[in-house]
Amino acid sequence: MLKQKLAFAFAAAMFATTSLASATELKLADFQPPTHFVVKNAYEPFAASVSEKTGGAVTVKVFMGGELGPGPAEQYSRAVDGVTDIAFGLPGYTASNFPKTLLTELPGVLSADTGTAQMIANIDMLADEYRRVVLLGLWNNAPNIIFTATKPIRSFEDLKGLKIRVPSRNAGLVVEAWGASPVSMPAPEIYNALQTGVIDGAMTDATTLGAFKLAEVTNYITVGMDTTISSFFLIMNRDSFEGLDEAQQQVVVDAGREAALNGNKAWLGIADKALAGFAATEGKEVITLADAETAKFNAASAAVVAKVVADAEAQGIAAGAFVDALKSE
Repeated sequence: MLKQKLAFAFAAAMFATTSLASATELKLADFQPPTHFVVKNAYEPFAASVSEKTGGAVTVKVFMGGELGPGPAEQYSRAVDGVTDIAFGLPGYTASNFPKTLLTELPGVLSADTGTAQMIANIDMLADEYRRVVLLGLWNNAPNIIFTATKPIRSFEDLKGLKIRVPSRNAGLVVEAWGASPVSMPAPEIYNALQTGVIDGAMTDATTLGAFKLAEVTNYITVGMDTTISSFFLIMNRDSFEGLDEAQQQVVVDAGREAALNGNKAWLGIADKALAGFAATEGKEVITLADAETAKFNAASAAVVAKVVADAEAQGIAAGAFVDALKSE
């Protein structure tokens, strides 16, 4: 009997050792700072869900602050090349790869609070743009508004000639239509550029007031116009994905969709609080455009949207159908 018990204990120990040895740890890379709210609100639930639903056979380790390599624009290639298993990034940073995805950021295409659900519902329409990776999640931020360091923007004419940071090509077209000069720049670079006068302002969402400390170098924020909404993706290396069994793959995909919804909720909630906090700070001002000025901004934006959609259609992209699907809530 004792021998049987010992044999059973030995077999159990060997099984546990083998299981641990064969466990798969997925690396998730993000260029944002380790203190960013995405860790608690999206990545920790994502990792917990993957571990729990695979019985610990698949785990996720998060690398923030560009730990797996610097440069936000390189996130897509890191996932393609297998430097990381999973990467967070903005399609707008490698715009030529994602012309259809970037239609989501055009003014009026998405609503901030329902846009993520709409993108997920129509995510199969983007399959052609993500052939080299697996698209786990796609979500939108709060509306991108205009931050300025020294000049308040109270009218359409106030933007004329200013250098404004933009997150993507389409956002640049909108800013250009508003009379400003767009400057493409990843979010982590905005602080120094504003502080040193390299740019006059930035098109970004209110979460960056805290996440990238932009409240320290911004004195005015202008809201009220139809504006762009940036999208973020969570993508996975195809070999890493195919190295999982079918059940594990489904767990990771489901967790990715949930991470997108969690990310969107966090971005919107934190943006609202950050903007309110900024408005309540002495020496800072949130400017809401008068109706007549809003109309000028919106007319210029509408012309850009029509042209971008038409140009995409001319390139063989089913842009109109995708935009219509996103708008049909």
